[in-house]
Amino acid sequence: MPNLKDLKVRINSVKSTQKITSAMKMVAAAKLRRAQENAEAARPYAEVMERMVADVGESLGGIEGAPPMLVGTGSTQIHLIVACTADRGLCGGFNGAIIREVRTMAHDLKRDGKIVRILCVGRKGRDGLKREFGDDIVETIEGIGRRGVEFADARKVAETLITMFDAGGFDVCTIVFNRFQSAMTQILTSQLLIPFAAPETADDEAGKDSAGADDPGPSAIFVYEPEEQEILAELLPKNINQQVFQALLESSASEHGARMTSMDNATRNAGDMIDSLTLTFNRTRQAAITRELIEIISGAEAL
Repeated sequence: MPNLKDLKVRINSVKSTQKITSAMKMVAAAKLRRAQENAEAARPYAEVMERMVADVGESLGGIEGAPPMLVGTGSTQIHLIVACTADRGLCGGFNGAIIREVRTMAHDLKRDGKIVRILCVGRKGRDGLKREFGDDIVETIEGIGRRGVEFADARKVAETLITMFDAGGFDVCTIVFNRFQSAMTQILTSQLLIPFAAPETADDEAGKDSAGADDPGPSAIFVYEPEEQEILAELLPKNINQQVFQALLESSASEHGARMTSMDNATRNAGDMIDSLTLTFNRTRQAAITRELIEIISGAEAL
């Protein structure tokens, strides 16, 4: 059994740790509110941007000369996985979920004979993947979101992707990130960036459910000015920028939510440990006092 001095030192140490975790929880909660507002405010724009590109690109899907970002390079041999993690830890399973998903995707692709390359956004992703996929990591981008995610951060990542794609560095690009749902829940998301994948809309799902029903009639015909190729040449890079920006916003909000929840649990656990150690300390002190009283009484009787 530890002595009273060791127990007192341990209690003071856990109390100091509890103060740190409590402070980190409050800081994460303050950052979470702004990050959540930014992520939720940007969602409608990102969704409309995807639908706009899908509408313009629908008429070019089967036409020769369509932009490679829209229809692909004609090959799926080289895959680039963008892993959006944090630069810091102490946020529960936030980073671990991304690393496990990227590791699973990489193994599956290599098993199919594909070439895998990994772009790490965040230091924790690189640290978790470099032992097994060190030769496949092409670049690591750090420092994003340290003072809040800005569009310039997303542009830096998007320009890296576009430059690599134009140079033939990959055929397919997938970004893996945590989509924010609540402070306790983050949805692991894998989104195809290149080639463009049209999102499923409510109208598409309604059309699937009403298969075999009466034909609603001819759809509208749009005439684009300038030509679709010129519009897409501007829209596709902007869409990459916006989707990367949205992923970074979602990842930032998820990180703060996960860290707040993790630090809250750590603070509660520290409190439970302090209570347990205090109880042990009191019992040990009481036993020592009782032992000393017994020794005094025994000595007095012996005289």
